[in-house]
Amino acid sequence: MLSNPFTRRTALSLAALAVGAVALSGCAGENAAASSDQTLSIDFATYNPLSLVLKEKGWLDDAAEAKGVDVEWIQSAGSNKANEALRADAVQVGSTAGSAALLARSNGSPIKTIALYSQPEWSALVVKKDSGISSPKDLKGKSVAATKGTDPYFFLLQTLKQAGLSEDDITLQNVQHADGRTALSNGAVDAWAGLDPIMAAAENDNAKLVYRNLDFNTYGALNAREDFIEKNPELAQLVVDSYQKAREYAEAHPEETADILAKAAGLDKDVATTVITERSNLDIDGTPGDAFTSVLKNIGPTLVQNKDVASQDQVDQALATLVDGQFAAKADAKNVAGE
Repeated sequence: MLSNPFTRRTALSLAALAVGAVALSGCAGENAAASSDQTLSIDFATYNPLSLVLKEKGWLDDAAEAKGVDVEWIQSAGSNKANEALRADAVQVGSTAGSAALLARSNGSPIKTIALYSQPEWSALVVKKDSGISSPKDLKGKSVAATKGTDPYFFLLQTLKQAGLSEDDITLQNVQHADGRTALSNGAVDAWAGLDPIMAAAENDNAKLVYRNLDFNTYGALNAREDFIEKNPELAQLVVDSYQKAREYAEAHPEETADILAKAAGLDKDVATTVITERSNLDIDGTPGDAFTSVLKNIGPTLVQNKDVASQDQVDQALATLVDGQFAAKADAKNVAGE
């Protein structure tokens, strides 16, 4: 479990899925205020720096408390875990890669992308520094770690396709991102489709990025359950306004943002600085628009080809209904108090 001494409120949530129990861990903190008549469960993730800024500063907590709402923070270890939490209603708002949001909605998850939090280059193909692998073509017959349902997995699939290969040409080890780094480090796999900030830490240690392609990375998507949007539009707007405040802070204070990331993820400051200043483009329009859907459109056939989604019709329908930009279009940081 990630240690978070900087948080105002943290929580441990256990959600029961219809098909089984899914445990989703946050970190224990203050009890919900007795006067609260509603709880907003929202995720934080080291791959989403703006969520870490919000937790650190407490802006969303304070603004929600003024409306009689308690905020419960739950950690997402990857887009796949955020999607599980959203489907289970363990969180009402969760952060994923855009590709993962499309995958989830294509398979029936009742979510909408209500804002974008970054346009990162957060995934690449990683090998050990002494590896004989020098290009994607060298992956044939190799063992590769990746987390299914996340951007690094889709990065890997696109990389293989471009090299004239497919998933059948490798041995895929489906593990969480941190376990992928460990597997690469101890030689259990030949390569790893990595995710920042874990990838940047590995690069600073005994690994190297052997293949990068910004076009194969999708946007960071902030997603909300449809029933939450319908029942609590004012609260949804507050979340997006708070994210806008965090974005403006991060843009104006990159060093402080790197400090927050370093503390949250247990990184060296120089590694966190690389993630924030070189591979996390936060200076974007938070409204999910044509650029966002165009990137996802390119991912769609890959989802079907690899049987992650049953048909292209499902993907097309999901893509046509995924975005709800009404809140991001009128996002205003001034609606959220705090320095």
